[in-house]
Amino acid sequence: MTAIHHPDPSSLMSYAAGSLPESIAMVIACHLSSCEHCRKAVSDAEDVGRTLLEQLEPVTMSDGARDNMLAMLDNVAPEPFQSSPVKAVGNVPAPLQPMLGEDLNKLHWRTMAPGMKQFIIPAPEGKLRLLKIAPGTSMPKHSHTGSELTLVLQGSYSDELGRFRAGDIADLDGDISHQPMVDTHEDCICLIATDAPLKFTGLIPRLLQPFFDL
Repeated sequence: MTAIHHPDPSSLMSYAAGSLPESIAMVIACHLSSCEHCRKAVSDAEDVGRTLLEQLEPVTMSDGARDNMLAMLDNVAPEPFQSSPVKAVGNVPAPLQPMLGEDLNKLHWRTMAPGMKQFIIPAPEGKLRLLKIAPGTSMPKHSHTGSELTLVLQGSYSDELGRFRAGDIADLDGDISHQPMVDTHEDCICLIATDAPLKFTGLIPRLLQPFFDL
C-alpha cells in the first residue's frame, strides 16, 4: 500500500544528517524500507550534504588532531539503522527484525487498558514502543512536550489530522493535540517514538502515565 502521510521534510533531512535521536531514526528507517518517495528525498539530502562538504576550504590541522580524530572514530558505534529497501519477511519491518524477529503476534504484549497493549523496544535515545489497539478503541486525548512519530504497521486509525493506514507516518510536535481511534475491523499496530513525555488531558491517563512510561 502506497503511503499518503510522510515524515516532515525537516525530519528526513535530519535523518540524512544523522542528527535524530535513535528512537525517532528507527521509525523513519522503517518507513523508508517501504517508501520509495522518502528514500529518494533522503538520498537527495545526502547528496547535498556531500556537495557542501566538498566545497569547504581545507584547513591546517593542529598537532595531535589526527590522533584525536582516530580515537574518536574508535569510539563511534556502528550505524544501527539502514534505509535501503530491504524486503521484510513476515509483518515486522526489516530494520526491526534483528531485535523483534518476523512476527508481531509472537511478542509478549503488555496490557495497558481494555483494548490497548504495548511492547517496549529498548532504545538508547528517546522512547520506542509498539502499540496494539483493538477496533473501535480510542487513545486518550493528548498533546506532546516534544516530538512524536507514529508509523502504522497494520490496520488504520483516524484522528483530527486525518486517516492513517499501513505505511503512513504521523510526524507531530508540541503544537498538535489529537485522539486517535481505530477505525477498522482489525487491531491497529503502530510503531511510536517520542523524545519527551506525552501530555494527557484526562486525570486517569495522567495518573497511569508513570506506570507505562508514556
